[in-house]
Amino acid sequence: MNIRTLALLLAAALLATGCWERKVKRLTSAEFDHYYALKPFMEEDQRKVYLKKKTEEERNAYLQDLGLWERFYSLSPAEREQVLTGKVELGWTKQMVLMAWGPPWDNAKLIGSNTYNAWRYVYRFEEHSDGTAMVYVPGSKTAYKAIHYYSVELILNDDRVVEVNRYDGWKD
Repeated sequence: MNIRTLALLLAAALLATGCWERKVKRLTSAEFDHYYALKPFMEEDQRKVYLKKKTEEERNAYLQDLGLWERFYSLSPAEREQVLTGKVELGWTKQMVLMAWGPPWDNAKLIGSNTYNAWRYVYRFEEHSDGTAMVYVPGSKTAYKAIHYYSVELILNDDRVVEVNRYDGWKD
């Protein structure tokens, strides 16, 4: 593949990414909330189909058809608000954690635990000078702004958070 072809492919990819970003920006506040909460449960092609829908009603119906609508709206209004703020706490369900932070950087089934279904999830975060913290995404457009990195380790027993540990730097 020559340089020109590679440059054309890169330009097309950047344009496509920008197009999807614009489509996300046109979502209403409520749509934006449930889209980001449900995004971890959607495949890439499902996200694209969702964002191509022209009206809020079509997008909501699509989420219902996928069986995702109830994942978010079966939570109480207080739980939905907690998910949207992203402040994971003891007692949260695995589903709430995934809605708030997405898939973990690393996870492992814990052997020898008192429960049958025990997991360790590790998330990486980047903290910015304005005090905001974001789940680290490799290749993100915000990583260069980070002034501090840290990890959060969650221990889940029977799909409930039972322990939250924060570590300076990144823990694997």
